[in-house]
Amino acid sequence: MNTIYKIFLGILMVLFTGYSSMAQKVTKYKCMLQMTNYMGEGAYIVVSLIDAKGAYEKTLYVMGANKKWYHDIKEWNKFYKKKPSNISAITGASVTGGDRSTTTFEIEDAKLNKGYTIRFESAVEDKKYNVKDVEVPLTTEGLAAKTEGKGYIRYVRFSAN
Repeated sequence: MNTIYKIFLGILMVLFTGYSSMAQKVTKYKCMLQMTNYMGEGAYIVVSLIDAKGAYEKTLYVMGANKKWYHDIKEWNKFYKKKPSNISAITGASVTGGDRSTTTFEIEDAKLNKGYTIRFESAVEDKKYNVKDVEVPLTTEGLAAKTEGKGYIRYVRFSAN
């Protein structure tokens, strides 16, 4: 009986060790976003994790809670319609010209330095849509740098929490 108990404990330890090594380690990153001083309505901004092939992998955050405007964020909306998910936990208010927003994202450490990027898409009612307003390489250097925007976003800056 004692031998069976030892074998059982050994099997449990092996299974537990294998399970814990499979668990993905994530790091929380604080993201500060500064908008340009544009005139107009609040911008809807979607932050996405883009894989090494340029495809959407995951929605990290949505600034703008009214779903009726999601069609204005055209490229992301195509992805979202194909793979609808509950994004209510990662949705916040839209941001207007000159505003600053701070958000926290969780990113799997295994994605770092593997060709991924973090894309910020922006759209403002009756104005230009920016599919790549900001793209930050998901690298140690990319996350440490201030990245300038090309549209409504002046810049974004990350820091590990």
